Amino acid sequence: MLIDMFGREITYLRISLTPSCNLRCVYCMPPEGIPAPKSDELLSNEEILSFMRQAALLGISRVRLTGGEPLLRKGLVELVRSLSAIPGIDEISLTTNAMLLEKYAAALSEAGLSRVNISLDTLNPEKFTRITRGGQIGKVFRGIAAAETYGLTPIKINTVVVGGLNDDELLSLARLSVDHPWHIRFIELMPIGNAQDWGDSFPPLDQRYISVQEMKTRLLSLVLQPTEKPIGNGPARSFRIPDAPGTVGFISPLGEHFCEDCNRMRLTADGTLRPCLLMDTEIFVKDVLGNDQALPEYIARAVSLKPKSHELCLHHFPEARRMAQIGG
Repeated sequence: MLIDMFGREITYLRISLTPSCNLRCVYCMPPEGIPAPKSDELLSNEEILSFMRQAALLGISRVRLTGGEPLLRKGLVELVRSLSAIPGIDEISLTTNAMLLEKYAAALSEAGLSRVNISLDTLNPEKFTRITRGGQIGKVFRGIAAAETYGLTPIKINTVVVGGLNDDELLSLARLSVDHPWHIRFIELMPIGNAQDWGDSFPPLDQRYISVQEMKTRLLSLVLQPTEKPIGNGPARSFRIPDAPGTVGFISPLGEHFCEDCNRMRLTADGTLRPCLLMDTEIFVKDVLGNDQALPEYIARAVSLKPKSHELCLHHFPEARRMAQIGG
């Protein structure tokens, strides 16, 4: 078992497969994207599997594959198949923008993927294209339909709420949980590499943050009732519109931070182990992958460096990487 200095059991690992993405969401990437890493800088499938075999022995039982956009990763289906064969791994999930999900849902389900989280920040097709700088909302909904067809459920919809951009859609997005058995999760905008000007027609920095308390106030008419978390809901606080098949959740790193229950670490695409999303501390593990004696010591060291809480309230923001380079 991996127990940190504050008694939290670490059982969950997020693995970034690539920092590259086929979209350029304004709160995540600059218009030109981020520099593409060289192929030899990224962990290979075998290096990821080498890490996970040791991590599973130490108690990591849940894995989430992230990016950038993980569906861009070559050999993804084979990686999922191999991960699902590791003893002790109970669940493999994936976060995606769904642009390619219709194409890969069947193969990923057959390989052992459990479920998907899908990013969707608006229901307006034109606004979706503007926010993502080129995405097509129709592909998202076709990807969701494919995920449902092939059992990659329960489906969770991740919405980053930004003032002056999509905060006027909170009610319509929440009501998706009435019409579908989806779990809608509203996420506070995190201050990671997105403080720059986003361009014409986008809100300035001082108008973008909407607290979870403000979100709940705007949703009072829905009479949200507290409910148990759906499977794998992580830090979200979950509610249900009366009689709805889905739920409405809130992820609030600033307004109501969830650090006391954090059970996760992150493995970046270039081979560093990051104990906390919102702090820059990292342990480089790429050089010891395959060394089954040294690697557990590196993992244990990373766990020991996991802080009690992030320090956003002190205006200590992570600066070394953008969100796409961490894996969210």
